[in-house]
Amino acid sequence: QVQLVESGGGLEQPGGSLRLSCAASGSIASIYAMGWYRQAPGNQRELVACISIGGSTNYADSVKGRFTISRDHGKNTVHLQMNDLKPEDTAVYYCRLAATCGARGGSWGQGTQVTVSS
Repeated sequence: QVQLVESGGGLEQPGGSLRLSCAASGSIASIYAMGWYRQAPGNQRELVACISIGGSTNYADSVKGRFTISRDHGKNTVHLQMNDLKPEDTAVYYCRLAATCGARGGSWGQGTQVTVSS
């Protein structure tokens, strides 16, 4: 059983920054990927960014150049630095742990709300 706990969401103005963190605990395999997904009301959950065990990253086109994903292997933690936030970034952000970035299944956190509004 894997537990994922997200933190760092909140309300921010357009152009501002937020940093999300996700801490994993429990029965974690030695090799895994971690990622961030988001779901806005009425929309499907979508990939925001993912980072592999080797540090390779991939991002949604809508966040490239603004968001940065990073991980701390020793602490089983992944972060998402979000800069130049836009109203369309408003969503519930979920952390996910899986075998690889492209794998199905995996474990999910409970989500954290990010609201970008003036």
